[in-house]
Amino acid sequence: MLKMKKITDCYDMKVFTDQGDYFGEIEEIQLSQTKIQGWRVKASKNSILNKILGSAKGVIVPHQLVKAIGDIMIISKTAMPSYSEEEAEAPQA
Repeated sequence: MLKMKKITDCYDMKVFTDQGDYFGEIEEIQLSQTKIQGWRVKASKNSILNKILGSAKGVIVPHQLVKAIGDIMIISKTAMPSYSEEEAEAPQA
């Protein structure tokens, strides 16, 4: 049986990658006419997204990268912004 969920139930939901990393929390849902286009995930404290982005507030995850939604959301690890160790440590100009 298909279990339906309201979009409003997804706000502030915790997001994890399929590898088990804490990614952040759902802040906003992007909709087109009748479909979900993407999810805006905010970088919360202790999230891997916060460590990668630094001062940025979050990212938009395309809905195609969402694997499961229940009590938490699981997304593909490919949604992770690409970065290198040197970029994370280099001072911003």
